Amino acid sequence: MSRHRLPPLLAALLLGACGRGEPPPAPAWAGYAEGDALYLAAPVAGRVAELTVREGDAVRPGQPLFALEATLERAALAEAEARRDSARFQAEDTDKGRRREELAITQAQLRQAQSQAALARADWQRQHELLGQGFVARARVDDAALQLRQAEARVGELEAALASARLPARADERLAARAQAAAASGALAQSDWRLAQTRQRAPQGGRVTDVFYRPGEWVNAGQPVLALLPAAARKALFFVPAAELGGLALGQPVRLSCDGCGAAIAARISHIASQAEFTPPVIYSNAQRARLVFRVEARPERPEDAERLHPGQPLDVRAGVKS
Repeated sequence: MSRHRLPPLLAALLLGACGRGEPPPAPAWAGYAEGDALYLAAPVAGRVAELTVREGDAVRPGQPLFALEATLERAALAEAEARRDSARFQAEDTDKGRRREELAITQAQLRQAQSQAALARADWQRQHELLGQGFVARARVDDAALQLRQAEARVGELEAALASARLPARADERLAARAQAAAASGALAQSDWRLAQTRQRAPQGGRVTDVFYRPGEWVNAGQPVLALLPAAARKALFFVPAAELGGLALGQPVRLSCDGCGAAIAARISHIASQAEFTPPVIYSNAQRARLVFRVEARPERPEDAERLHPGQPLDVRAGVKS
């Protein structure tokens, strides 16, 4: 019986491979790219007045993104500033006495009362002397004494009024005025904050993935106007069979490959699910449909590599060398 022989070159290649004992390639897991986008909104409602970015634009931290009409907010801010100034001036006024012109009136009245008191005292002394000489009745002396007491009381009244006019308001009134000034300052801060919120800037760098509203459209408070995907928010999501899960650990390096990505992307495992699940339909295959897998996430080590990942893009993930 004749035997089939392998060609000499093929036989040599097979023998060489077996002799070297090369390890089998690392297993590849199916997955896809995913991103945790930031949905940027204003906490106040308004009509979109400006939109300074478009879908696909790369933005830097602090770059202006959009602005809402702020006519009402500016008017409210001006009103709050006026109320703050009014309350502050009232609080300062409680720390002062009466005006100089008002004090001058009281001082003039006091001088007039002092003059009348001096005349009343001189008249009382004269009437008292005449009583001693027997020229007037006792009733005349009593009337002069009464006039003197009334004049002296008027002097005391005006002296007290002058001293009171120089004093600030009562302590409780001053505290109340300061509290009103503080409340007005708080209202001003709120109006200033609302005005500032009509203009939104990028909280961090990234790429604009979606724009939901255009200039002229009305946006409710808290409604996202656009979506921003930072590089650090891009990740690979893949699924590992339970039998292979023991060889993975948080922080372990992996390599990501995809069509059109160029060289493999170095990444590290950032999350391993604690519970198993069925293979998701997005990577469905007849060989995997009945197998339980664990969801694993890995994030690229370098931001420039993360930019090469696009959400929804299919990926092949292989384990790297542990560092």
